[in-house]
Amino acid sequence: MKKAEKSFQFKGLLTENGWLENVKVYLDDDGKIEKIDSGRVDSSAEGYALPGFQNAHSHAFQYAMAGLAELHSTNSVDDDFWSWRSAMYDIALSVSPDELEAIATMLYSKMLRFGYTSVAEFHYLHHDKDGKLFDNRAELGARLVSAAKTAGIKITLVPMFYQMGGFGQVALEKQKRFISPSLDEYLKLWEASEKVVRNQSHAKIGYGIHSLRAVKAGDIESFFKDYKQDLPFHIHLAEQIKEIKDCQEFYHMPPVEWFLNNAPVSENFHLVHCTHLNDFEVKGIAESGASVVLCPTTEGNLGDGIFRFIDYKEFNGNWSIGTDSHIGLNPFEELRLLDYGQRLISHKRNIFTTSESGDSGFNAIKMAWKSGRRAMGEQNSEFFEIGDDFDAVVMKSSSPLIENSSIKNLCNTFVYTADSRDILGTIVAGKWLVKENEHNKFQSIKDRFKEAIKNLAIR
Repeated sequence: MKKAEKSFQFKGLLTENGWLENVKVYLDDDGKIEKIDSGRVDSSAEGYALPGFQNAHSHAFQYAMAGLAELHSTNSVDDDFWSWRSAMYDIALSVSPDELEAIATMLYSKMLRFGYTSVAEFHYLHHDKDGKLFDNRAELGARLVSAAKTAGIKITLVPMFYQMGGFGQVALEKQKRFISPSLDEYLKLWEASEKVVRNQSHAKIGYGIHSLRAVKAGDIESFFKDYKQDLPFHIHLAEQIKEIKDCQEFYHMPPVEWFLNNAPVSENFHLVHCTHLNDFEVKGIAESGASVVLCPTTEGNLGDGIFRFIDYKEFNGNWSIGTDSHIGLNPFEELRLLDYGQRLISHKRNIFTTSESGDSGFNAIKMAWKSGRRAMGEQNSEFFEIGDDFDAVVMKSSSPLIENSSIKNLCNTFVYTADSRDILGTIVAGKWLVKENEHNKFQSIKDRFKEAIKNLAIR
């Protein structure tokens, strides 16, 4: 007996060149795209399909503390990133492997609900509560990969090299779960992590150094002698003013400048935050082909500052988005906050305009997707390429503003007005994982999460 043909019908499908209307997408048995036809749908066609969003920066365990750092002492003059970091360390010291997996599964299911279909997990919680190795060095990375599989999101696990407590400083007691004391120890961790993702269709691997303050210069230089250029590399750089000052004192130059001068920076490099840059650094990142990973809701929450986006755009710099500490999980919100922050300091409204297009919403979606794919270790040039998995977030065609918008105004309607109620659902590898705002495993994921948070007793 011939198998029933697997296909989806949409009122519109966004391509890297604009909209196709009345589209039918044909898939093989593994959820990969076989063919896309336009103008061939019936009355059951629903929604507008966008390529799934790429979450290029995540610390999954921090989701457990989302919202908890907003009770501020009335006696303290300063409550900043560094005080927040101390509170974050307290939670990092408490989480068990089972609890981490439960927290990450809930987080990843929520990412899917908001339209993310892939996540780059910037992973530095490596050891047990005493700072000792697990029997499997990559035990906690394995839990994150398992959480992603349960939720249905694709994951690029990026185990971090974290060695020091600051520039020239030994690691703090509160950092003991993060630490690989030498490059050799980090590479053993990385090899164990690579085994975790091997033969997992939903998982990939990347390389990462937490930050310049967290690893010795000699070990950074030694690392790059054997770095595999075909894998993505992630690093925090220039997030905080104190970090810039400390680096200036230690290396006699700011962190991005030092990194550009001492690392083989290329299009596979993903430099997270880069909030405070000088002119050399703005131009240098853009000309290297690297991407800056911007996390506007977290950067705003922590009081980091505002990236020099307009100057960076003049050099055609690449950028993607991430949710970092997960104080916000909506990609449209990240894009809006990025845009509006720039409007507030420039007094201009055409922040996402390019020489090719004045369609701000479309330009934002396209750039965030393109650089986000590279952050995952993918090199796609087309949103929905024949032979690739069909990963999409589908917007409701019946939502009032969407239903009454012309095709040319759809991307801007989505980016600048949509909330979660405007999302019909999320598809990964040809399967609906979220529909009408509910993940298909929501109750079991919620129950495990509730038990984990109860055990942690932090909320």
